[in-house]
Order: sequence, then structure tokens, then C-alpha cells
Amino acid sequence: MRVAIAQLSTSVDKTANLEKAVQYIAKAKGLGADLCLLPEFYMALATPKSGVLPVEAAEPLDGPFVSGLKEAAKANEIYVVCGTYESKSDDPKRAYNTTVMINRSGELIHSYRKTHLYDAFSYHESDTVIPGDNHYKIVETEFGKIGLMVCYELRFPEIARQFALQDADILFVPAGWVAGPMKEDHWQTLIRARAIENTMFVCGANLVGDIFTGRSVMVDPMGVITASGGEEETLIFSDIDLDRIRRVREKLPSVKHRKPEFYQSH
Repeated sequence: MRVAIAQLSTSVDKTANLEKAVQYIAKAKGLGADLCLLPEFYMALATPKSGVLPVEAAEPLDGPFVSGLKEAAKANEIYVVCGTYESKSDDPKRAYNTTVMINRSGELIHSYRKTHLYDAFSYHESDTVIPGDNHYKIVETEFGKIGLMVCYELRFPEIARQFALQDADILFVPAGWVAGPMKEDHWQTLIRARAIENTMFVCGANLVGDIFTGRSVMVDPMGVITASGGEEETLIFSDIDLDRIRRVREKLPSVKHRKPEFYQSH
């Protein structure tokens, strides 16, 4: 399986963002990718300084933005994972931070609403975003078992472990990782940690521009960085070898060595 990360900037113009996504999806396919991973809330730049609120950008999952992604996935016969804002009809002030997964036939096969919101480093995502209450469940594909989590959720090892306990092979992490002291170091360290402790591939797609750090990265089950990006818009690629997972787990069966009876809180 060949994965492409489209490390992109986003803007307040949803139409322009969609057009750029379509271009990068086609480019990813042209360079042999089976899946194109885009960043968190790529749909629109709805930050405190942008002048746009998530609820103002949000759409239902059958709205024009996701529909455009579905068309691009079908036209290029490629999987697409992308962060959006999903509207909730009875909440006029907030929206869900939702990641969608679309198969190569253009079908929406999974959506995940971010559960752990970024109320840290003086940022208050919960002011404008509704926390999801969905469970962490894998998506079965011809390439293996895939899990989705989002950005700040990297700081919660319990989430990635839920996917490991379902024998996930790959974890996709769309992000809008905000710049700040030590933040780039945290980003790559946490991705490598989640890969190593769960013996799975982890792919993190980050935004660039504005307040975001870039540095998208793909890591194998032994913690080896197989591809990484800098601070500019780019496509990065890595081949995911499921047999590598088997080989690593044979010599490092740490997930099997868990002793849950000792981990209960008292």
C-alpha cells in the first residue's frame, strides 16, 4: 500500500480549498498512491484570528465539500481521508471536528468526530467545537485494519491502544498542530511513541502556514521515520508493508504481553 500525505495550507475559502484538495488527490494517484491523507479541519481555516467560526464553515456529511472529495476519490480510484467541520442542526454555535474516510469507489465508509478537544496552551477548541462521543473502531480495508484519531488525541495513549487491541495495522492522524515552544518536538515524538508502543504504522498529516507547524511524518512499527515533510506545501509518500508489522510483532510482542489485571484504577 502506498500512502500519500498532502501537507497543505488551508484558507477561509472552502471552494478554493476543495479545488486544491482535488488537485493533490489526482497528483497523489498519478504518483502511485492508494490513499491520500489530508490534514485536520482542512475544509476551512476557522481559527480565532481567521474571522470564521467552525459552525459558519460546517456542512452535513452529504454537503458540497465531502461530496467533492467523494467525486475526486471515485475519479482517481483512491482512498481519501480528510478533516472537515460537520454541522449539528440543533447547535447554532458549535460544530463537530470530523474526519471522513472515502473509498476508491467514492463511498463514505467511516466518519470520526474528534473526542478530545484542544483546550491547552491557551487554546480553547471546546468553545466552538462539539466533542464527539463515537467509539474508536477500526475500518477494514483490502490494505489492512485502519484507525483514525485527530491531532491533540496523540497525547492520550489510551486512544491508540484501543485500536491496537483491535489489531489495527495503520493509524492515520490528521492534524492542525499549532506552533509553540517544544511543539514540533512533541509532534514527532508522540507519533513515534504511538507507533512503537502499539507496533503499528502511524501517519500524521499536518497543516502548514498560519499558526501550524507542518513536519508531517510517517513512522513504521519499530519507530523508524519512513517519510517526513518540512514547512511548505508538499506531497510525501511511503510504502506500507504489512509484512513489516508481522515481523516486528514477532520479535516485539509487547501488546500481547499486556497484563490488564494490573492496570485497573483503584
